Amino acid sequence: MQGMEIMAKKKSEKKIRITQVRSLIGRPEPQRRTIKALGLRKMNHSVEHVATPQILGMVNKVRHLVKVEEL
Repeated sequence: MQGMEIMAKKKSEKKIRITQVRSLIGRPEPQRRTIKALGLRKMNHSVEHVATPQILGMVNKVRHLVKVEEL
């Protein structure tokens, strides 16, 4: 029974794709660390994350550097 609850919870989690669209040259160190924490490495690199409050907060801090798509 518990396995079914876990499967249902996983299906209800929203996923987002985050793509870095702007360069980090000349950006403050906190923005560079946030991009790295999101798992992005270079321009046009994309990663997928579950849309948790922590991830959405990081995306909000660097929203001018990334593009976000809902999956």
